[in-house]
Amino acid sequence: MSPIVAVTGATGNIGGRVARLLSAQGVSQRLLSRNPAALPDLPGATNVQGADYSDATALREAFAGADTLLLVSARESVNRVHEHTTAIDAAIAAGVRRIVYTSFFGAGPDCTFTFGRDHWHTEQHLQSTGVPFVVLRDNMYASAPPAMAGEDGAIRGPAGDGAVSMVALDDIAAVAARVLTDSAHDGQVLDITGPEAITLAEAARQLSKVTGREITYVQETEDEAYASRAHYNAPEYEVAGWVTSYTAIAAGELAPVSDAVARVTGRPAQTFAEYLAANPGSFAHLVK
Repeated sequence: MSPIVAVTGATGNIGGRVARLLSAQGVSQRLLSRNPAALPDLPGATNVQGADYSDATALREAFAGADTLLLVSARESVNRVHEHTTAIDAAIAAGVRRIVYTSFFGAGPDCTFTFGRDHWHTEQHLQSTGVPFVVLRDNMYASAPPAMAGEDGAIRGPAGDGAVSMVALDDIAAVAARVLTDSAHDGQVLDITGPEAITLAEAARQLSKVTGREITYVQETEDEAYASRAHYNAPEYEVAGWVTSYTAIAAGELAPVSDAVARVTGRPAQTFAEYLAANPGSFAHLVK
């Protein structure tokens, strides 16, 4: 029998793309979602009721029969590291023999982006298990700048003049699909970036070209960034994650460029301009 790949978050931006790529390759899959009715009906795939990453018993049942797991990181929460480690341990207990985990670029115990610290702790646990693994440290998505822009066309944040090597979701998915079916990269931590690093001001200029209106980057101080986001009434840890995603850019932590997309997939990663040309829906809300 051919190996079976379990894909978590198979209704999401990464998991859904990976599931479709694997299906096109004829790979047998177990697609997990807490809403299985929303899962795609793909050849070679079995749709499975997923579970919260903290529910070890339900996860073991969901992972049963899979050989390799794509563990798409959980939504941000105060218990995120515990959720990730619980999912990893449940997968191993269920007989999963390889795990591919979606982390974040520059993850470290003291990195500026606070959510990146959660990823680092997860990576440490994964590596300690002794199970073959691949860590994909994805940089900021190329879909982020259009989403960051407000109704007035302004992207506001304390990113200074820092640059970010943002990456297209399709490129992340292509890398994930390749390493899930090829053990050549086992034991590696791969930085997944676009082919260039640009500032948010440059991203705004490129958005202006495709939307036909002026999109700007407005520099905020950290204090201004926290104050301007206070109206969301979000938990403190979440707001800190939002703000430090910008200060990590200012610190230069998200600027390095990796060749992993081209090296793993055999094709170049998309530039931000190429991403916008291929995904007009990402900025449709900005067109007036």
